[in-house]
This record gives sequence, C-alpha cells and structure tokens, in this order.
Amino acid sequence: MVVAARTASSFKDRVLEILSYVPDPEIPCVSVVDLGIVRDVRDDAVIITPTYTGCPATLAIEADIRAVLDKAGLSALKIETVLTPPWSTDWISAEGREKLRAYGIAPPLRTAPQCPRCGSAHTEELSRFGSTPCKSLHRCLDCREPFDRFKCH
Repeated sequence: MVVAARTASSFKDRVLEILSYVPDPEIPCVSVVDLGIVRDVRDDAVIITPTYTGCPATLAIEADIRAVLDKAGLSALKIETVLTPPWSTDWISAEGREKLRAYGIAPPLRTAPQCPRCGSAHTEELSRFGSTPCKSLHRCLDCREPFDRFKCH
C-alpha cells in the first residue's frame, strides 16, 4: 500500500515538474504551476482552473499543456478545466509571487499594493482594468511608475 502511494506521488510530481516549464501565455515569467492554474494531477487527467472566468488565454494554456504532455509521452492524460471553486490569488506559489514582483507586477496581497519597482506602499489604483482581465492598473506615487496588480479574488 505504501509503495502504491509513493508511485502515485512520484507520478504527480513528475507531471508537475514537466508543467512547471509551461509559461503563462500572458505573463511568461511565471508557469501555469506557479500561478496555481494547475490545480491537481490525477492518474488520468490534469485539472486546471483559469485565473479568470472567460480568460482568453485558457485555450492557449490548454494547448501548451497538451503539447508538453504529448512530448513527454503522457498523451493519455486528459486536460479538464474546472471553474468551481474559482481560481484564487491565494493559489499563487511563493516563488510565483517573487517572479511576478521581479517582472514588474505587484503580487496580490490583501493590503495596499507595494510598487514592484521601488517597494513603496504609497500607490494608487488608476483603473480596475489592467492589461488583462485578471489585473488592475496602479501607479506608484513615489517613483511615478505604473504597474499591474493581480486582482485579489
């Protein structure tokens, strides 16, 4: 019994490692695993949830995942898109948050956003709508640089 669990875990770990090289099509500094888009790996399927219901990148994400699974000899794995529960910014890994910050996108926090360029918390929201539906546009009031922030949801 323990051997079967270890084997299942190593299969899941192998698939997650493979998928950790699939960049998000809109934010290539982070992978679909970093963002928490890949929710689970089962024996027969990879479960994904887009960052935003109706996200225009969903089909591209599915195609990119399919390509790397096929290349790795895992073409039998299905890709299932699940919308419930909806994706949450809480699913972004610590590494993913740091990659976002380094890329110039303020990672989501439940507090006022910090500027990813200078670190100031003296910021303002310019628009609830950013470069993609899952982000809002902000500006640092100290260095005056605009930046995207993932919407907390």
